[in-house]
Amino acid sequence: MNGLAYAWRWLRSLLFSVLIYAAMLPIGLAYLPWAIASRDGAVAAAHRWCRFVTWLARVLLGLRTQVRGTPPTGEVMIAAKHQSFLDIILIYGAVPRGRFIMKKELVYAPILGQIALRMGCVPVDRGRRGAAIKKMMEEVRAGRDDPGQLIIYPQGTRVAPGVAAPYKMGTAALYRELDQPCVPVACNVGVFWPKRGVMRRPGTAIVEFLPEIPAGLPSAEFMSRIEAEIETRSDALMAEAGFPIAVKER
Repeated sequence: MNGLAYAWRWLRSLLFSVLIYAAMLPIGLAYLPWAIASRDGAVAAAHRWCRFVTWLARVLLGLRTQVRGTPPTGEVMIAAKHQSFLDIILIYGAVPRGRFIMKKELVYAPILGQIALRMGCVPVDRGRRGAAIKKMMEEVRAGRDDPGQLIIYPQGTRVAPGVAAPYKMGTAALYRELDQPCVPVACNVGVFWPKRGVMRRPGTAIVEFLPEIPAGLPSAEFMSRIEAEIETRSDALMAEAGFPIAVKER
């Protein structure tokens, strides 16, 4: 790619980022009365924004998105590969009642924080790991009367393609406490929408819902299984996108 083409793609990527974040405010305001009255309004607002982002990515960037597999509709835990903000958007947009464990500070964001709470997101202080896990479990137990899909990231942070990062045992603690099936999710979205920087690449970004893992497995078996299934399938999706998955760093 020559310098002019690179600059043009970078500018379009910058415009894309500005537009999607700017759109949060009008969509949030438009749905706020409904969101205050019902969780349905908050979920509808988030789904509308997800659709806007994927539409704009296709139109402005040539970045198509695809959801493979069968998104769950019942009360399950979703354990997903996390490469960038795009996997959050695609996973949430594909399930009817998704909720996240989120940083406590986000609660204080105007409009967005209140909508996130109404969506059923669980705020925790990530600076205190033990207390955070305990808080997660308390909030999840308290929210069981409002069925949904709890979306978590077993590696705890965004991990760039080609980089290895451990799967954290807090995932097994939640799986054990919830006593629910777990749906693993693989992705290749970091190849096109990196964890840092403005540039977005054209192509087809994919998240794939894998077969459900039943509740009640021993923790070690569960962790070994989700890591193997998520990593193996994510590597295959990245290879499909042309990423050299053989060169992994540790």
